[in-house]
Order: sequence, then C-alpha cells, then structure tokens
Amino acid sequence: VDLPSFNVPQPFTDSGDSNGLESQNKFLRHLCFEGAKKRYVEITQDIEERINFELKVIEKSGYPGYFLIVQDFINKAREIGVSVGPGRGSAAGSVVAYCIGITDIDPIQYDLLFERFLNPDRISLPDIDIDFDDEGRNKIIDWVVSKYGHENVAQIVTYGKMAAKSSIRDTARVLNLPLNEADRIAKLVPDLTSLSEIFSLEKDELKKRFTGDQLKNVNELISISKGEDLSSQTINNAIKVEGSLRNIGTHACGIIITSDNLVNTIPVLTSKDSELLVTQYDNSAVENAGLLKMDFLGLKNLTIIKDCLKIIKHLHQKEIDIRNIDLDDNLTFEIFKDGNTTGIFQFSSDGMRSHLKNLKPDKFDDLIAMNALYRPGPMEYIPNFIKRKHGKEEISYDLPEMEEYLSQTYGITVYQEQVMLLSQKLANFTRGEADSLRKGMGKKIKSVIDELKPKFVNGCKKNGYDETVVEKIWSDWEKFALYAFNKSHSTCYALIAYQTAFLKAHYPAELMASILANHMRDIKDITLYMEECKKMNIKVLCPDVNESFYKFAVNKKSEIRFGLGAIKGVGESAVNSIVEERKQNGIYKSFSDFVKRVELRSCNKRTIESLVLSGGFDSFEIDRSRYFHVEDEQSYIEKMIKFVAIGALIEKNLGMSKFKEISEFKGVEYAFVETGRSNDLFQEKQFGQFGEASIMTIIVQNKFKDEVMQLLAKHLNVLNSQSGLIFEEKNIDALKSFSS
Repeated sequence: VDLPSFNVPQPFTDSGDSNGLESQNKFLRHLCFEGAKKRYVEITQDIEERINFELKVIEKSGYPGYFLIVQDFINKAREIGVSVGPGRGSAAGSVVAYCIGITDIDPIQYDLLFERFLNPDRISLPDIDIDFDDEGRNKIIDWVVSKYGHENVAQIVTYGKMAAKSSIRDTARVLNLPLNEADRIAKLVPDLTSLSEIFSLEKDELKKRFTGDQLKNVNELISISKGEDLSSQTINNAIKVEGSLRNIGTHACGIIITSDNLVNTIPVLTSKDSELLVTQYDNSAVENAGLLKMDFLGLKNLTIIKDCLKIIKHLHQKEIDIRNIDLDDNLTFEIFKDGNTTGIFQFSSDGMRSHLKNLKPDKFDDLIAMNALYRPGPMEYIPNFIKRKHGKEEISYDLPEMEEYLSQTYGITVYQEQVMLLSQKLANFTRGEADSLRKGMGKKIKSVIDELKPKFVNGCKKNGYDETVVEKIWSDWEKFALYAFNKSHSTCYALIAYQTAFLKAHYPAELMASILANHMRDIKDITLYMEECKKMNIKVLCPDVNESFYKFAVNKKSEIRFGLGAIKGVGESAVNSIVEERKQNGIYKSFSDFVKRVELRSCNKRTIESLVLSGGFDSFEIDRSRYFHVEDEQSYIEKMIKFVAIGALIEKNLGMSKFKEISEFKGVEYAFVETGRSNDLFQEKQFGQFGEASIMTIIVQNKFKDEVMQLLAKHLNVLNSQSGLIFEEKNIDALKSFSS
C-alpha cells in the first residue's frame, strides 16, 4: 500500500530504519500509552494486554503510518475548531484509536472488538472513516492538501452508467422518436430492472419474476421490440447501449493521499466541480491499486451541536465539554422516555419515537441497542426487547454462559460482536476466526459457513455443551446474522444522539435555534421544527433587522429570533451588510436610517421587499402594506432608495463633510423619516437645521417644492463659496425633476 510519509519526531527515529516502519511503531506505541494515561484512571493488566495485542497486529500489518496520519489530521481538525465525530464504523473497536484520539468511544467498556476492524489472521488495509461537521470538512481537506501537496491529493471519480430507462430515452433522442412515445416506452420498464434481464428470461421465468401490471408492461415492451418501426429500433438499440458509461462525477467523501506525485502513479483528470485532481480510477480500482483512501464525511448533526455550543457560550459565558458529559443524566433520558426526540440524530422518526415511549430507556446501552434494532429485519425483535426489559417476557439463554454477552440486550442477539465473542467463549475460536464467522454469516458466504460450522460444533462439544443446543444456537445465528448490526458504529452514533438530547434537555432554545439554522433552506424542515418549538413552549420571533443574524439566534429571554438567511430572497451578502453595519454603528432607528446605512448594491429593492414581508421592519411600527403603497408610480420602498441615491449624489459632488462645518446646517444627513407621520413637516426652523424630517418634506411634499428648491440653492451657494467646489446646475435640475 502506498502510504504518504509521516515524519516521526527525533527521539523516536532510528538511523538504521530504512523504511521508517520501526520508528513509526515506536512513536505509535509512545502516543498510545501516553493517551491511555489520560483516557483511563488506571491502566490495568487487561487494558495493557489489549493495547499490546492491537499494537502487535498493527506492527505485523505494516500500517502504523496509517494510524499516525489519521490521528495527525484529526488532532489538527480539533485545533482549528472543526468538530470531529466520536467515531464511525468498526474503527471504534480499536483501543489504540481511542488512546491516540481518533475515536471517543472506549471499546473495552462497550465490548467492541478490534478484530472486527483489523482481522489478525487476514491482514488487509484498515478503513477509518471520519465524520467532521459539514461546515468544517473542507477546512481539514485544505489542510491535508497543504501538508501533503496539491499534486499528492485527489478526489475519486465516479462513473454513471446507462440504466434501462435512461438508455431508452437517450436512444429515442438520437433516433428522433417523439418524446411522449419515448417516455411511454421507458415507463414500461419496472423499477430496479434491466433490459438485459427482461429479454433474457423465458415466459415462465417472466411470470415468476413479475406480476400484475409489471408483467403486463414487460410483455408489451417485448411485443414492441419485435416490430419494425422506430419504437422497436429504439428498444433494440437501447438493449445494446444499456450499461455503457454515461457521465462522470466525483465521490462524495473519498480522498486519495499518495507519497508521490499522482501523475506518476495513476491517470488523473481535472473537474469543474473540484479544485483538486480527480483520479480516473474509481473507488474499487483505487483500493485494488494499493492507494490510501480516506473518507472525509460531513455530518450536519455535528454542526448542529457545534453551533449550539457557540450560542451557549455567547449567552451564558459557559463552555461545555460535550465529549465528556455524564452518560447517566436523568433529564437527558427523560427526553428519550417521553419520545421528545424530534431533531435528535437517528432517533427522530415517528416509529422510533413510538418505540422509545414504550421502552423507557434509562441507560446508554438501551440507546445503542435501539439504534441497532431500528432497521429492516431486526425491527421485528423490538417488541420482544421492550417486553423483556420491563419483565413482561422471560429472558432466557440457550446456555448460562451466554448471559455475559447477551444480558445487556435482554437475551436477544443484536450485534455482530456478540456472535464473535460467544464463538470465542463457547468454541474457542480465535479472534480472526470469529471475524471470519461474522463476515461469512452476514454475507452468506457458503464456503466460509461450511468450513466453520464443524469447527464451532466440535469446539462446543469439547467444552461440554450439548450438541442439540449447539445446533440450535448455530441455526439462530444464521438467521439473525443477516440483520445483526455493527455495535461499534451503533455506539458511536448513539453517543451523538445522546449529546444532542443532552443539549435539548438542558438548553432547549439554544439547540432548537441551532437545528433551525442548519435546515434554513428546507421549508418543510423549518415548519417541522417551528412546530416542535411550539410544543416546547419556545417562542420563535419573526425576523428583525435590529436583532436577527444570518442564522437563527437566541435572545436573553430564551426566545428564538428568526434568521435573516432563512428568508426567501435575502442573500448572505445582504445579511452580512446589515449585521456588520449594525455592529459598527448601532441599531437602526428607523426604516430611513436603515436604507441610508446599508450597502444597497447587496441589499437591493427585492431584498428589502422580502424583509418587509417577513416582518423584518415591524419594530419600526409601520404597517407592512404602506411600504408597498404606490404614489406617482413609485412604491415607498423605491422612493426611499432613490432618496438615498440623491443624497449620495450630493455627497459625491459637494463634499458632505463641508455641510457639517457650517453652523446653520447642524447634524447634516441625507436620512429620511417615514412618510405620513405628519401632514405639515415643513417649517423654516426645521429646514434651517436640515434635519431628517425636513428632508422627507423636500422630496415628497410638492406644495413646498419651489420654496424648498430656492432655499436649497441658497445654502448650496454658501457652501460653494466656502468650499471652493463648483455645484453643477444639472444636479439641482435632477433633484427638481425627481421631486416633481
């Protein structure tokens, strides 16, 4: 396997170590035991033996560098503020990964198995998938690129192939078959069925494979293909092109990191959708070629937790170490017991909430089990699981020795790890054999099952167990192994769910604001979570240009303020302009003050209209309808925007700072008050101060137009004489023209 080089610190390097493996093993061992001192109160003999076993397998595999590379960029992610998940998949079964900070789940505490991750008997490249918060994921990818070099990092290509329906439509387009006919023929193909399959089956086989309308449509498709018209040509040519490559894309999360320039290793290409190089080998080919593939996944729920913690810190000046919260918190379990898990990762569906109400989980192991059981197949065992927990159904074990590993799931085999541990205990399987059994049963690999069954039966017999009982255990395992879930993965995701529920229990408004903020672009989700806020008695206030930010926020009364970014028609640049101006120069005192101060290139008429409709200006106590009142073929919003444009023109041509130097022009501004506040705003003394109210009168009240223009010209002449600037008459004409 081509691993990028990892620079081991000087104390651990060895001059005689040609390939660096010995140095890497030394450094990994050092990091592991240093981390173990922090992770465990006491490093017991069992813990030390487990660490040594894993390190030995890693050394034998030749992959210490893999673990060092992963822990390196995970530590960097945390350093730069990117949230990292507690683990994902079978990697959480490694104590080494736990000690060096790759995962946050203690595999010894939860009976998670290293051999599920890295089989000591059949060494293969380990696969550590990492969850990052979806906003920070690109930051850590950028760091990896900067460290290992742009020419050494690439995304992975994906190849889209022509499926049955697309091959028919594409062929029809080339042969000029009418669109409606092409669509009709394509719809005759049953979903998840290929043309090659349909046309390779005999009549009897077709009847077994398809029923009802599907069979009728398939027969019609075959009948059309036997003709000689354009439709038949389309079908027959579609059969030929089906399965051909149609387009290319990039893998959603896969990243390749190499030790050498990629161009010297594999064929690559560039993509308009990525700044990185893209391999021309797809996912499976990349792995077969011995290249290091990492999955950098973006998980929205990590962003939700991260944003919630930021809100808590801002409001309460309190930092919560979410990675080390108490897993026996009563308030948190009340959330699960009551089924109030809307917005909780993996536990928010209606079916799950219904089961939680019946289960009444009171320990973290219950959450791990429910996360594993709530999926097609094992879902049928949930009622038994609930009854056994509450003593309504007897908990029985085929053998008393099975209680050690099945007691946490009330005698029901839920996890693959349980099968692996029991095979070792009952039949003396090695760790590697136990993993092979798990894989063979789960994937129905007959050769593996046939090889291991006699070994299991004989091993159990040697340990004194009744053969009839052993045969029953094997039979039960074969049935359930198809559905048994990876406990390592279930534990990791149950922890994320628990962390989210902890925040919902203790900081409900802050969490709901974060959830709303991370679903801003989906109106269905916004509606769902606003309903949840209503059930929780949390007020969600309408947008306000003086309180809202881009995302949803929480005020000191624990009320949620709607995010400006969630308003349709309001872009991020407009929101940034509004918020930055507010931070620098204080709240907006009126609508006219708002229009004067914001950057109108980003916060344009359409944006302002959206803000009005959403209630963003309601605090100014003007009816929303008045903003759209049309007079002289212009709405109030349009007039205000033009007033500001005229003010900017005056400032540009005359130098507004000079206005402020003239005593009779106190507080000169080209701001405007709302129309209609007074019917007779114009007074000489008001105009003498050139205040906000009089400017509105200048523009709007035509009965004062001539007098105002004379007065304005008089003061402009004074300004010109004092400033030495030349005021162009056409600017006054433009102002006259506009005011009329």
